[in-house]
Amino acid sequence: MAIIEIDKGSGFCFGVTTAIRKAEEELEQSGHLYCLGDIVHNTAEVDRLASRGLETITHEQLEQLHDVKVLLRAHGEPPETYETARRNRIEIIDATCPVVLKLQQRINTTFNGVEPGADAPQIVIYGKRGHAEVLGLVGQTQGRATVIENIDEINKIDFSRDIYLYSQTTKSVQEFQRIVEEIKRCVKPGVTFRSFDTICRSVANRIPQIREFASQHELILFVSGAKSSNGRILFNECLDANPDSHLVSSEEDIDPAWLVRKERIGICGATSTPRWLMQRVSEAVKQSITN
Repeated sequence: MAIIEIDKGSGFCFGVTTAIRKAEEELEQSGHLYCLGDIVHNTAEVDRLASRGLETITHEQLEQLHDVKVLLRAHGEPPETYETARRNRIEIIDATCPVVLKLQQRINTTFNGVEPGADAPQIVIYGKRGHAEVLGLVGQTQGRATVIENIDEINKIDFSRDIYLYSQTTKSVQEFQRIVEEIKRCVKPGVTFRSFDTICRSVANRIPQIREFASQHELILFVSGAKSSNGRILFNECLDANPDSHLVSSEEDIDPAWLVRKERIGICGATSTPRWLMQRVSEAVKQSITN
């Protein structure tokens, strides 16, 4: 009989856990709550909470609401969102992750810390363009920060001006360091370059943990939503550590052929993957093997 193991380190990070707890507490009391954007990048979890009364809305829809409660998810929001809420008498349930909130404040302080009349500093953010967290970070700079997704995009930086580099909290530590070294090589004489490693270690530390887990099993089923950038990063690490790794969004994606003659099967997931979904995948694997 095959051994099926769920990775103990996989599943919701602290920020996501807190956001979902706050949503469930409000739903328990009122039965309905608006959430600005998907509360987590996992369709199954979004659907579960929707069945309990959580209604996902867009920023355009937020503009039309008045005198209601709205949850802000862990990714954080730009200042304009809070201004809209104030103007429309919307009560905010703020579930912004503390790590993200601290990063927002640091960028805001850097951007607004110049003397009156001086040029705004050149702020560069290593992150995924259009990602909810990155939009919130860029919002701290009145939309003037430069976003780079990888080392190939550093030509967007003006190396003749002072540079302040920050990172989205869920990016790769190794890639961030590569970008730092390349910027150091390119800056003009006399230019100030400061880098701030703002990557969440509770997320970054999952890479070595999940690589070790993947290498200990013959087959890996990585459970993640299609929208999760963290999921894509961690799955690629699994795939590198164990070529027999498969990305699934639910138990319905499992190909029974993958399970043939496998003695050790590992199940893991992203920081946006609920534990109950990994458990459901595990039960489906057991049933398939038994049949």
